[in-house]
Formats: sequence, structure tokens, C-alpha cells
Amino acid sequence: MSAQQPSEDDIPTMSELAGVRYLHLGTEWVQGAMRVRRPDQLVLAYAQQMMAWLLFLEPEKDSHVGILGLGAGSLLRYTLAHTPAQVDTAEWNPGVTAICRAYFRLPESPRSHIEHIDAQLWIEQPGNIGRYMALMVDLYDASAQGPVRESLEFYTGCYQSLGDAGVMTVNLFGDHASFPRNMANIRAAFGGRVLELPEVDAGNRVVLAFKGPVLQVSTAVFLERAAHVESCYKLPARRWARHLLSLRPEGLSI
Repeated sequence: MSAQQPSEDDIPTMSELAGVRYLHLGTEWVQGAMRVRRPDQLVLAYAQQMMAWLLFLEPEKDSHVGILGLGAGSLLRYTLAHTPAQVDTAEWNPGVTAICRAYFRLPESPRSHIEHIDAQLWIEQPGNIGRYMALMVDLYDASAQGPVRESLEFYTGCYQSLGDAGVMTVNLFGDHASFPRNMANIRAAFGGRVLELPEVDAGNRVVLAFKGPVLQVSTAVFLERAAHVESCYKLPARRWARHLLSLRPEGLSI
């Protein structure tokens, strides 16, 4: 994301293979994917992990979810199809929204609002402060080598955009030089309340950060919640739960 106009490298393009349509920004790097016959399914493992906040929160009709970075619209399609929540999306590049509407079955729903704006400016808007139960952050440019918003100021803004109890998920690259810097800033902004899911796909690592009352949950209760998420949302939640519990075998306290 940037306040500048999109460059030639940021012009959205697409490819298709074996029934899956992929979004690119003028390079070979994949910015998102959609299974043509099941557009509300999350194809990429990291995109599934971006929904891991469901392990901790149950969205309702008056819940608000924020998405920073539209990509191929995967998280937006999924959230609208599988939850009753209101969804606000910040996408800097209008061309991305246009190609999603034309080729990636972007839903037109009264529960969805997309704003073309820099993510840093979006989180600073007074109406977005304290508004969201969940915030999914996936901000990459054409090079796809590291998040384009990664400062302490940015992550502090993400923290402030969450309600009294909220969870942020962030897509990072675990083997990239930007990873330690992002982790340090996320930990500082969220008071160290951070969990990491296992690395998937081409090095993607999804991080969860928490705001609100301290969460203490036993192993049995957490696995029960994971089974519920897996059954209701068709996500590999028990695998995520087992990984998180392997890091804290006495049960989660975050």
C-alpha cells in the first residue's frame, strides 16, 4: 500500500490452472486465488489461517470485521458467506477491486464496504477506532517480498482499531528479512500478546495478536472450540489448535 498511484508493476493480471484462478500484480507472485466452482472456499493454506481468529471469537450480526488488502477477495467472499458480520475492506489499488468484480466474483452485499485508501490512513480514521472484533492484514505489493506497512505506528493503529476484545491476524514471510522487524513491532503494539501459526505455502507465516482481557483456556475447552470451528467453518482448526497447544501444553494463556 502506498499513497502514490499504482505503477506498471501493480497492474492486476490473472492466470488459471486446474480450476483455480490466481491474481497477480504484473509478476509471477500470487496475490490471491479462487476456486472457480467454489468461489467462497479458501484455496491457499495461509488464507485459511487468516481466519484463525474464529478460534477465539464468534461473529454475530452486529460484529464488524476489517480486511486490509483485498487481494483476490478470498477473505471477503469467505467472511460474507460463512459469517453474519459486517465487513469493511481497505484496498489501495482500484484496479484490484475492478478485476475482482470482473473475474473473482466479488460479492455485492449490504454487509460489505470497500474503500480505496492507504491502510495507514484507514486505521487513522476516527470511525474505525475501536470498531472491529477481527482485523485481517495482508498488505503486499507486486514484489511480494514483505508487508508494505510494518511500522510500530501502523501496528499500534491496528491495535486501536480493535474493540475491547479483538484479534488481528497478519500474513508475514517467515524466512524474509522483514519478519523479525514485523514481529518486534507487533509485540510492542500488542503488549507481547502474540501467537504464531506454523509456516505454510511459500514461506507464509500467519501471526495472531490479541487485545482485551487476558485469555485463559484449558486444553480441553480449546480443543472443543477448535472442533466447533472445523465443523461449522470447514477450516483445519484442530490442526491449528494442536500446534498452538504444543507451544503451551498446559493450556493457552494469552
